[in-house]
Amino acid sequence: MTLPKLVITDIDGVMTDGGMYYTADGDVMKRFSVKDGWGVIFLRKLGIPVAIMTGENTPIVRRRAEKLKIDHCFLGVKDKVATASALCHELGITLDDVAFIGDDINDLPLLRKVGISGSPDNTPGYIKREVDIVTDTKGGYGAFREFVERILDANGLLQRAIDACL
Repeated sequence: MTLPKLVITDIDGVMTDGGMYYTADGDVMKRFSVKDGWGVIFLRKLGIPVAIMTGENTPIVRRRAEKLKIDHCFLGVKDKVATASALCHELGITLDDVAFIGDDINDLPLLRKVGISGSPDNTPGYIKREVDIVTDTKGGYGAFREFVERILDANGLLQRAIDACL
């Protein structure tokens, strides 16, 4: 497994548990795990950019991206392959240089095109069968972090990333 030059994540079902929570006023809330933040930090310490790519278009996702200092945040995406390809072009890389973790049918086209694909444990079986890495962790409970750690570990860089955070 080669080290990616970009890591892309879906949000709902990967960095959240996939639930949609509504206030009495109709505002949407999402539950994020702080554990996933460490995956973003590990990548940043190694100079690997992170992108969020989600079909949802809610301000809470942009706020989470800002908190984690993720520069590439794409909301309301209908065609993840086209959006990822455009970002790769901008960064001077190809989809083969990308690791992507997604969890559902709308992620499948991009999961099939990237160099490293992954999904959380609570993903449908037909998605799991098509990816390189299935995390032991469920979406919303640290699956993104585990995905990152497994890639870094396979490249002998996990301890370096940890040490850079100490």
